[in-house]
Amino acid sequence: MLLTIDVGNTQTTLGLFDGEDVVEHWRISTDPRRTADELAVLMQGLMGSHTAVSEAKVDGLAICSSVPAVLHELREVTRRYYGDVPAVIVEPGVKTGVHVLMDNPKEVGADRIVNALAANHLYGGPCIVVDFGTATTFDAVNERGDYVGGAIAPGIEISVDALGVRGAQLRKIELARPRNVIGKNTVEGMQSGILYGFAGQVDGLVNRMSRELAKDPEDVQVIATGGLASLVLGEATTIDVHEPWLTLIGLRLVYERNRPAA
Repeated sequence: MLLTIDVGNTQTTLGLFDGEDVVEHWRISTDPRRTADELAVLMQGLMGSHTAVSEAKVDGLAICSSVPAVLHELREVTRRYYGDVPAVIVEPGVKTGVHVLMDNPKEVGADRIVNALAANHLYGGPCIVVDFGTATTFDAVNERGDYVGGAIAPGIEISVDALGVRGAQLRKIELARPRNVIGKNTVEGMQSGILYGFAGQVDGLVNRMSRELAKDPEDVQVIATGGLASLVLGEATTIDVHEPWLTLIGLRLVYERNRPAA
């Protein structure tokens, strides 16, 4: 089985693949203070809590990380606890098959390249990936599968936190759908602004990007992923597909491309 690990700024997602199928998955908080030993105990504890998974042997690892401190510790995990298991870490020099058409390709996060690979593999290009994480990222892939650029906006949770901190009479709220767009109290007003405001942001950016990406904007497939995607799905009219494990699928594809050299 292949264990895939996607380290985001706020959360880390782990997925276990049997062939092309995700047989189990976990989501944990990203903590740069965790040591390699703590990470190994946590990973093995999660896998050991499921009988079917605990009896299976991990015979491959694929990792991408947006947090250098965590990546450093994960390298140690692979060395100490999975030394006999082929491991692929997405970084410069690793084959992804994605041509990055940016001014400085090294600036692009590994997770965004992996998402572009998976989106093109599953749905073809042109397409746009909207990833709802710590930041909300928009990544554009042309008809040839090249990564051509994107946009970065503050994430939903960042915006909620900022309202609670900077608003004298505001506070942190539950991210939930309000009864009406016109809120009848402060909490509902904030929920409406966050939910429908972000849905409008998604539709606005996707429409503008689609016009630049393709002669016919209707040809562009829009794929949503990330931990908070489900909150906006029902309100953003431009999203075609929800693929919660897009990054993990991309990691599997990268692993398959690089396994002989692992």
